[in-house]
Amino acid sequence: MPAGSQAPPPSPSRAEQRVDISVLIPVLNEERHIRETVAAMQAQRFDGNVELLFADGGSEDATREILRELSRQDPRIRVLDNPRKRTASGLNVCLREARGEYVARMDAHTYYADRYLAAGVERLRAGGTEWVSGPAVPRPTGPISRAVALALASFLGRGGSRKWSEDEGGGEERELDTGVFGGVWRRETLLAAGGWDERWPINQDSEMASRFLRRGARLVCLPEMVGNYVPRDTFSGLVRQYFRYGYYRARTARRHPESLRRSHLIAPALSVALLGTLLAPTRPLRRLCRAGVGSYLAAVAATAASVARKPDQREEGLLLLGVLPVMHLGWGFGTLAGAAKFGPPFAALARLLGRGGAEPDPHPGLDPGAGALSAAALRDAADGVHAPSLHEQQA
Repeated sequence: MPAGSQAPPPSPSRAEQRVDISVLIPVLNEERHIRETVAAMQAQRFDGNVELLFADGGSEDATREILRELSRQDPRIRVLDNPRKRTASGLNVCLREARGEYVARMDAHTYYADRYLAAGVERLRAGGTEWVSGPAVPRPTGPISRAVALALASFLGRGGSRKWSEDEGGGEERELDTGVFGGVWRRETLLAAGGWDERWPINQDSEMASRFLRRGARLVCLPEMVGNYVPRDTFSGLVRQYFRYGYYRARTARRHPESLRRSHLIAPALSVALLGTLLAPTRPLRRLCRAGVGSYLAAVAATAASVARKPDQREEGLLLLGVLPVMHLGWGFGTLAGAAKFGPPFAALARLLGRGGAEPDPHPGLDPGAGALSAAALRDAADGVHAPSLHEQQA
């Protein structure tokens, strides 16, 4: 070193660096597209320091090796162990190790708008909400996948959920119920709420959203925070997916009666009607069930025909004749199976029928004019949350 010169100051270690937002990403056997996923996350336009936390649930392919390689190239990437292997436990592992003031959930097979993080943080800083997310927009890859995307663009496929959007670029902010798709939060808010309940391998965001809503939080969806995901491209994969959706939606409704919408009952009612066409104890009841199923099939046929009128969507229109019933019956029989496993959601049904007694205060714990949860309300929201991965130490 030349005389009189000074050594440059040492670079701050990873632990010393300030982090503005931590991205929580559970992964399992994602080697086919993990490089593309990481590259998209690295391309986020965010004015601040980002860390990318990947919780690997014991991948049996090269996912972990690829992530290790990428972490050597980019110190923002950290690879963590998720010994319980489930999505909710992986999210809690990441939340436990997160150092950012804000946190965001991202999935390894979803592609997010490049201002997803920035838009979410800006909206949280503006106040009036505790949870900011974006619409789920299908990014199909094959004929069945395209038919699923078209189904979700129709009322028959979308139902009452507001997280699906046909408008990827514009539109106004809208409020959400428990139909959420990931999101951005303040880290302290998630920690105080208890994190994700690990008894929900599916529907864990909706279960947590129910806790937020019960305590008066406002959840919003910003159209610019688009998340493009790849729908299933096989009927077998689609029916398994929707069966699990319905199964754990039944558990959510059992625990959080206010989370159940009337539209959630359509698919299980269809499933019961289908069984009733053969098993109903009286002929008039069987006829009623057949009339209900016939009306449903007519609605499916009308939806499929409206799609098939377009020359470039004839194949997808025909596939809708199978896709919509697979989605609805998968969800419906899943809901019935969930109700048999976890118990029927009687309180939720009574509430929908207007027999649930007095409505609870819609804004308990809400700071007037701020839309923010009080510390006491957040502590109450964390009661009964099973999140062991949030409290264990990383080995």
